[in-house]
Amino acid sequence: MKLPCVRSTMILLNRTNCNILYVIDNKKARHEAVMSEKILVVDDEREIADLIEVYLKNDGYTVYKYYNGADALQCIGERELDLAILDIMLPDVDGFHICQKIREKFFYPVIMLTAKVEDSDKIMGLTLGADDYITKPFNPLEVLARVKTQLRRYTRYNVGKESAKESAAESAGIDIRGLHISRDNHKCLLNGNALTLTPTEFDILWYLCSRRGSVVPSEELFEAVWGEKYLDNNNTVMTHIARLREKMSEPARRPKYIKTIWGVGYTIE
Repeated sequence: MKLPCVRSTMILLNRTNCNILYVIDNKKARHEAVMSEKILVVDDEREIADLIEVYLKNDGYTVYKYYNGADALQCIGERELDLAILDIMLPDVDGFHICQKIREKFFYPVIMLTAKVEDSDKIMGLTLGADDYITKPFNPLEVLARVKTQLRRYTRYNVGKESAKESAAESAGIDIRGLHISRDNHKCLLNGNALTLTPTEFDILWYLCSRRGSVVPSEELFEAVWGEKYLDNNNTVMTHIARLREKMSEPARRPKYIKTIWGVGYTIE
């Protein structure tokens, strides 16, 4: 597979003594952060995995890099991680399987890498619990930006206390006709049954519930949850909403909770 911008960047790094850059940048990063987030990178294309590792390490992250699924699964079971970047096509087990295994025990963000452009692959990944996807070839700076966005969101759900700006009612949770969602413990119950939500799904549902009765435009929802500029052809919100409805056993045509206002956005009444 040809990666014009990625490959040229990799060559440039090698020619400018990449090893020395590692030492300088990482030393600076360690002064800027007490703790380094730990990121799993899995891709059988060594050039891509190595390039992602370069950018992440230069930004101060700890990277566990593997070229196959078996070693990655072992790492998942042995180490505490903050985020995973998984290629879909691997020589032994695919990225979908690894994502599924992660979601059996952990809630940290998962970003999928795919060389395919079919929506079915993207939908499959999101359905299994992935939080984002990136299509190859990519700009490594985009990967870095996506990583930072996902980690910011994940960190919000691991803070022990709520912000003083939040109301007591919000800290206790929101109840809407059998749906209870709480940011205090990052739990969501529907008619007494726990819903297993990814951080992204939880963030979407919380945002809609906190604005109960108001129509939230897709653009606003995307920018609030993902922290990025919304693009007109972006169907990420729609895909996550569909997954949320599936987990809530919502009928597609007449949902009880998350309703679509065509041409505008979504609302919970």
